[in-house]
Parts: sequence; structure tokens; C-alpha cells
Amino acid sequence: MKGGKSKSETKSSKLTVKSKAGKKSGKAAKDPNKPKRPASAFFVFMEQFREQYKKEHPKNKSVAAVGKAGGDKWKSLSEAEKAPYVAKAEKRKAEYEKNMKAYNKRQAEGTKDEDAESDKSVSEVNDEDDDEDGSGDEDDDE
Repeated sequence: MKGGKSKSETKSSKLTVKSKAGKKSGKAAKDPNKPKRPASAFFVFMEQFREQYKKEHPKNKSVAAVGKAGGDKWKSLSEAEKAPYVAKAEKRKAEYEKNMKAYNKRQAEGTKDEDAESDKSVSEVNDEDDDEDGSGDEDDDE
């Protein structure tokens, strides 16, 4: 026996590894106030193309068909035809970078009071408001 482990020990350790792989741990929660990344030129094009495609093909509900048709159309466009979409994408990117600078500045200047309140979920905050209201206590007395 090389390694000193039996087959049953090896299988059980593999099962343990597989069960841990399915869990999400260590990933930081997303900040809902963080600006969203801007769309690329292709996605700016797809916003308009989807509307046009739905008008021409009202019975087609397939997302894959719309995506495939949009991709084919994008590939067939010349650089001059893509230019307006690229310009819109660059404009959105510049606005995003401006918003990110402001966001990062707010994060750096954040106070302890804001951090303590943001740790609570919305439901916890609403529950505290309901308790202060006192409306739940009146129902118990009747």
C-alpha cells in the first residue's frame, strides 16, 4: 500500500471536497450604491437592435435567436456604421469613470455612523421602525 490510505478513505475525502465546492463563502457582498459598469458598443447596438427585431418578428420569443441575429448584424457592419455606437459607449464610459471617482471619494470619506447603519438589512431597519410604532402591542391587549 503506497501512501497508506485505503480506497474508502480516499473516496470520503473527495466527497467532502465536492460538498464544500458548492458553497459560496468568502465572497464580499455587492454594494448597491456602486455605479454599474457601462455597456460596450455592441451592447449599445443591441439595445436598439432588440426593439427593431421584435417589431419585425413579433412571434419570435427566443432570446438566443435575437442574440444570434444581432451578432451577425454587428459583424456585418462597417467601422463607419459602428461609429455612433462606439461614441455612445465612450460617452457612457466617461460618465461611469466620473461616477466611480465620486463613489470612491464617498467610500474614503465614509463615517462610522453610516457604516453602522448600512450593516443592517432593509428588513431589519423596517422592523425597528415597526417596534417603535407600538401598533403591534395594541393587538395583544384585545
